[in-house]
Amino acid sequence: MNINDLTLPLKGSCHCGSVKFEVNSKLKDLRRCNCSICSRKGFVMSTASSDELKIISGETYLNKYQWNTEIAEHYFCSKCGINTHHKRRSDPKQYGYNIACIEGFEMSWIKDAPYVDNTKMSVIKKNKVK
Repeated sequence: MNINDLTLPLKGSCHCGSVKFEVNSKLKDLRRCNCSICSRKGFVMSTASSDELKIISGETYLNKYQWNTEIAEHYFCSKCGINTHHKRRSDPKQYGYNIACIEGFEMSWIKDAPYVDNTKMSVIKKNKVK
């Protein structure tokens, strides 16, 4: 089996299986991001449009983390902590999803995933409330 043998829809889940999702698109645009949050998560992502990624079960276990502009939405399982997907700041009609969550996927298939340089994304300084 290899990366091209995965059949649609791709089925994914967090580590504990509480959150399950499907992606109705082949793995594409594999990449890593070096923004301040993604560089800490360190996973390889694929891209799906908002209508291609669907939460099948466990939506109540999903927590959302937002910061700065609060456009990007980073989702993770509240039980096991695995980041499953995120709505992108650069294009809120797209999701990046953690390819290691996809059933049957093997990390050894990834030889080199390019970095998307997001270190220069603007940070908005908010007024501190006293």
